[in-house]
Amino acid sequence: MKSENEILDRIYNLSGDPEECRDAYKDWAENYDTDTVEGMGYVAPAVASDKLRALHPDTAIRILDAGCGTGLAGLELNKRGYAHVDGMDLSPDMLTLARRKEVYEDLREADMTEKLDYPDNAYDAIICVGAFTHAHVGPQGFDELVRITRPGGSIVATVHEDVWDEDKYPTHLKALEASGKVRIREADEADYHVHKCRLVVLEPV
Repeated sequence: MKSENEILDRIYNLSGDPEECRDAYKDWAENYDTDTVEGMGYVAPAVASDKLRALHPDTAIRILDAGCGTGLAGLELNKRGYAHVDGMDLSPDMLTLARRKEVYEDLREADMTEKLDYPDNAYDAIICVGAFTHAHVGPQGFDELVRITRPGGSIVATVHEDVWDEDKYPTHLKALEASGKVRIREADEADYHVHKCRLVVLEPV
């Protein structure tokens, strides 16, 4: 895949190896916010946070920012009044940047392609922006997010437009719904950055 941006070209062509991913984000961490927000018009953190706010106006709920990166979504949630937000990400260097924003209660390193070290029903809501994309987390990553979200809660996640069909997200999400674990509330096109995304909203049952 060729990107309009050299940074995205590298990130979207990772092999899937966690160490390679950590190395790539180590190199990008310090410039990530400027490159994405100013350089690419990255609006997905705000779009997803607006959606979560519409679903859960109670700002006292517990939220996990899955694949939090430098904390852009956490910052948007903080602007909307949410006080109990945790974050996790594969990259320790991105987590260092997220910690500086002082909007998270807990931050930890975690691999979304593996079983997560959180108990069942741990969160009222999960936001996940930018992790479901090229060579990052595949559709199976939703399974663990469903497990750690309480019934009746919400998962609000972006899925890059290019991988939506290619990586069979509709098939996997429909299978999750058919299993009785979750309801698909939305899977609509939304603004992302230089590309579009699907904004997926799931309700665990």
